Amino acid sequence: MAKRSTPAETLRHAVDQTFQAAAGQAQTTRDRAQELVDELAHTAGRLRGALDELRTPAADDMRSLRAELQELERRVRALEQRVTELPAGPPRSSSRRSPSGRGGSGRAGGSSRAGRSGGG
Repeated sequence: MAKRSTPAETLRHAVDQTFQAAAGQAQTTRDRAQELVDELAHTAGRLRGALDELRTPAADDMRSLRAELQELERRVRALEQRVTELPAGPPRSSSRRSPSGRGGSGRAGGSSRAGRSGGG
């Protein structure tokens, strides 16, 4: 003989079945929502990359570049100061110049003079 259920047990059973059905549907909805969020995040990443390529420099970028430029200016000033503070020594030897540089300019000058005298 089947045991008769009370109205409270019947209600509890109906609520239980409703929750189980809703839980299955919720999981499907949650999975689809996660797929949409993943797609949206991927698209947003691609869009951010495209905008980064197109954007003009921001204020932070300009401040950073300005700071780098000021550091370079400071270093150049320090180098210039060191050069001016070097003791004036004997004149530099002419051995630093390459002999081919002198000979080449003399030849080139000779050929240009010949061209001038012939044409004037």
